[in-house]
Amino acid sequence: MESTTLDASDLRLLDLLQRDATLSNQALAEAAHLSPATCHRRVKRLREEGWIERQVAIVSADKLRRARAPGLQALVEVSLDIQTDEAMTLFETSAVADAAVQQCWRVSPGPDFMLVLAVVDMDDYQRVAARLFTATLGVRNVRTFFAVKRAKFETALPL
Repeated sequence: MESTTLDASDLRLLDLLQRDATLSNQALAEAAHLSPATCHRRVKRLREEGWIERQVAIVSADKLRRARAPGLQALVEVSLDIQTDEAMTLFETSAVADAAVQQCWRVSPGPDFMLVLAVVDMDDYQRVAARLFTATLGVRNVRTFFAVKRAKFETALPL
């Protein structure tokens, strides 16, 4: 289905939903100044057209770490030996398939990729490194930075 353009009501709905997707249709309609029927129809269209990719629960990383294990988050710069489309795709496919990889970005200039990893401990990081940062995936250089404090984490896009 071809996407339509977004009007002010669509943007208001997207802004409200990305901040709290648990709002009932009634509450969402009131906040967006729409009738419940119009609100429901618009949200359905936004989903069908792909404006809303998915709805998820954001789990507290701090609480999970305290409940399970110390836990580490790592930001990793990865440079490949060669930058052909085939080499980039091979690494990217491996990275996005790995459960420890929370985010994978192709970047320029500088390294070829930036990854955000969530690992239980250093041993877990070593296992991820052995899987992803090998010569078989064409990796030339890796720089890993371990997070000591998360000062801000936001999922909402400015609309």
